[in-house]
Amino acid sequence: MEKYKDIDSLPAPVTNLHLSSSSSQNSTTFHYIKMVSKVILSIGLIAAAVNSVLAHPTMQQQQSFGDHDIRPQYRNNNNVQVSSAPSTDGGDPAAPEGDGGKVADAVYAGIPTFAHLPYEQCWTNSSSDFDVAFLGAPFDTGTSYRPGARFGPAGIRDGSRRLALYGGYNVPMDINPFQAGARVVDCSDIFTSSYDNELAIQQIQEGHQALLHRTPATASFTKFPRLITLGGDHTITLPLLRSIHSAYGPVSVIHFDSHLDTWKPKVFGGDKSAVAAVNHGTYFYHASQEGLINKGESIHAGIRTTLSGPSDYENDEQVGFEIVEARDIDVIGTQGIIERIREKVGDNLVYLSIDIDVLDPAFAPATGTPETGGWSTRELRRIVRGLEGLKFVGADIVEVSPPYDDNGQVTALAAADLMLEVLSLMVKTPTV
Repeated sequence: MEKYKDIDSLPAPVTNLHLSSSSSQNSTTFHYIKMVSKVILSIGLIAAAVNSVLAHPTMQQQQSFGDHDIRPQYRNNNNVQVSSAPSTDGGDPAAPEGDGGKVADAVYAGIPTFAHLPYEQCWTNSSSDFDVAFLGAPFDTGTSYRPGARFGPAGIRDGSRRLALYGGYNVPMDINPFQAGARVVDCSDIFTSSYDNELAIQQIQEGHQALLHRTPATASFTKFPRLITLGGDHTITLPLLRSIHSAYGPVSVIHFDSHLDTWKPKVFGGDKSAVAAVNHGTYFYHASQEGLINKGESIHAGIRTTLSGPSDYENDEQVGFEIVEARDIDVIGTQGIIERIREKVGDNLVYLSIDIDVLDPAFAPATGTPETGGWSTRELRRIVRGLEGLKFVGADIVEVSPPYDDNGQVTALAAADLMLEVLSLMVKTPTV
């Protein structure tokens, strides 16, 4: 409150003016001005205090999507429903029950599936049923800079080992997605050629589509199983959207990334051949041309890349996206970004694609094309949780390149935690 110091404490040249005995009228005027100044300053202090209260609502007033508070002192006020007996229907019998029941031990042991989910041989066992499935797409020959994302699925699974350590309950989302009634499994990886990009892209589409058109385990939860794909570089989103289109038609896309990925092939490395034209910087351009996305109802968030020029943004608008830049968070905050995303996609069916490089390299160094000036892990997780209630039909996380991670697996941990948020979003909102 330095700027509201009492006028009496101002430097002597201001308050201790020399007044001669012949200037009593001036002295009276000066003291009058000083008194009025004090009144004005007092009013300013009161106004500042009122503004502070109004600008910072109470914990109860801040309640919003993906920001549930289950602490006892807030639970009743926020109408939070906490299940005293989590459902284990369809879950792994060996999985932790949580909520006072058994919890996982030695989570560092065993073959790593995502969060120790049951492993299903989904492609060879046609009788395997599920509502949500994790699958890997270990492909990285569409990248323009650092490869290594072919190891992303394994790295993310390894980073997810301790997600079920305490039972898996997601506090801000007020749900244990592993014990909420939906059957969630890990289907391992789609086999992809490491020598032929065109073939690999076809394999990813066919592998995803084969599982997408299965009958879900819980008909009341979803019309088609919902698949969460662990990449892989961002090229994989094109075959995934082709698969999604086969079930749902065009969908809105929420795209977290530092890059647009809507470049025309001639701008982004694709003028050499038809195969080179499909890469991790052009796949959304192709998706738009093929009618896979809802143009004008899709959105990027976290953009901060350099461009070939302003025409890149003009092209992006024609492809069908609105842009939220990373720096917008400085002005509108996480809540403002959440609101812009929700407003753009509305009640549409939504596909979610998260490039880990939307995070600042301080939080996710292990990626193919890092860009400084990004969001923190906490900020991104809050934004993702704020999408609660949207109708997600599928999701991916891409560009995790474990060879560039640090000894603490900070990137893999961030990616795994983000997928916990995405799983929670899906389990909380049926799409039938």
